[in-house]
Amino acid sequence: MGRENKGAPGKKTDRKIVADTLENEETRVAILEDGRLAEIFIERMWDHQRAGEIYKARVESVLPGINAAFVSIGDGRNAFLYLNDAKGVKVTLNQELVVQVTKTARKNKGARVTPRLSLPGRYLVLVPQGDEAGVSRRIAREEERRRLRRFAKELRGEDFGVIVRTAAEGVDEEALAQDVQSLLTLWREIEHNASRQSAPCLLYRDMGLLGRVLRDELYGDVDEILVDGEDEFESVKSYVSALCEDESPVVSRYRGVTPIFEYYGIEREIEQALERKVWLRSGAYLVIEHTEALTVIDVNTGKYVGSRDMRHTVLDTNLEAAGEIARQLRLRAIGGIVVVDFIDMEFEEDRRRLLARLEDVFQSDRCRARVFSMTQLGLVELTRKRGRPDLKSVLTRGCPFCGDNGWVLREDTVALSMKRFLRKIGHANGIEAVLLQANAEVARYVSDTYLAFWEDELSRKILIAGMPNFTWSKFRVEAQGTREAVELRAQQMERRENPAVVHRVPAP
Repeated sequence: MGRENKGAPGKKTDRKIVADTLENEETRVAILEDGRLAEIFIERMWDHQRAGEIYKARVESVLPGINAAFVSIGDGRNAFLYLNDAKGVKVTLNQELVVQVTKTARKNKGARVTPRLSLPGRYLVLVPQGDEAGVSRRIAREEERRRLRRFAKELRGEDFGVIVRTAAEGVDEEALAQDVQSLLTLWREIEHNASRQSAPCLLYRDMGLLGRVLRDELYGDVDEILVDGEDEFESVKSYVSALCEDESPVVSRYRGVTPIFEYYGIEREIEQALERKVWLRSGAYLVIEHTEALTVIDVNTGKYVGSRDMRHTVLDTNLEAAGEIARQLRLRAIGGIVVVDFIDMEFEEDRRRLLARLEDVFQSDRCRARVFSMTQLGLVELTRKRGRPDLKSVLTRGCPFCGDNGWVLREDTVALSMKRFLRKIGHANGIEAVLLQANAEVARYVSDTYLAFWEDELSRKILIAGMPNFTWSKFRVEAQGTREAVELRAQQMERRENPAVVHRVPAP
């Protein structure tokens, strides 16, 4: 069954999962709904402390004044543990605890961890040392909720609870029982490792990004999965065939020269998701501002003049904005407190319609959102669960030229764009060597971090020239062709009146 489109009853939403897996340094997975980017997931090889990981940790300090402890999980910055989460356990200095990451490290904050563990499976979540027998709120039919709650009570054990996931709707008890058994086997292995290893150490890491997205999204409403890597394509085919017994989505291998995200227009949509201003189809627009404590969204009529009267122009703009706000929060992975300044409405009936629209558009959001009433100043407050770091913090950093008042793309974000470009022109031209020009700081970063690996992986000589006059994220090809011709051009750049610093991989 496809997901129902709220705006057009009975219309099936076309959903695709597009996976960019060619680069060793980064995996990206996009979810497209009716051709538009709905969610983007990014995982880089040096990312640590991912949500869901389980560690054996050592308590480094206990701070009763803030009702918290800091624990070492062996990954640099200590993690933060609320003492209220450790129910029934007195947390003491140097104590060893098995904890799970609930929020990844971000900005100047370490990861948040809890001793209350959970292991997600296909249909259920196993809760070690718990007694839950819950059912996902997103399963709406009361009869089905009663059926699944009865199964959950039968399946839970003396030392573990279970929570039924949305994907279990309509699934028989045998499949649920098999899911519990596989999760129990995994938990017993984690317990065994915890008893033998000393803290701090990693005990469990969830499946890779693509596997996690498939596990969470494949419940009958994905039409196609597109993968650009051969190994990942084969593993996805096997995974989907084992997981989807009835309506399996089509699994396709993308073989184009143009990078897969560029071909499907996803790169441009990611760029737009970092911008302050978001244009609506009517000509109205949103302005999205981030602060340390919350996100503020302003709604403006912009170019939209309506067709009836001022009341309906304002109402139509606000209702359209509500749908786009839900999409943008999901796309940008924005969590926490959000305050929306809608256009003022005189009539109480219109305000009620707007609040009802907001409640409706967040129904399909996997991260739970709560909409509060409108304030006396006409502001709408809402909260959204923070499921992962927001897109802006993943892809950007404070601007080094203006004291962090603005932002620029992270060096690794620019570097990986550069590598995808190199792969693209290499396929097209079959070149032996290439000389790139880039911002001086970015060029130095690429040289120190990636250049030797890229030469080996792409099987060509790569030189990069640092150009002081280039903007931060600008890069271009200065020369390509034979190694001799490219080296000659690099030497000419080094000898000229304002020489560029050319970075090379030293000869072995």
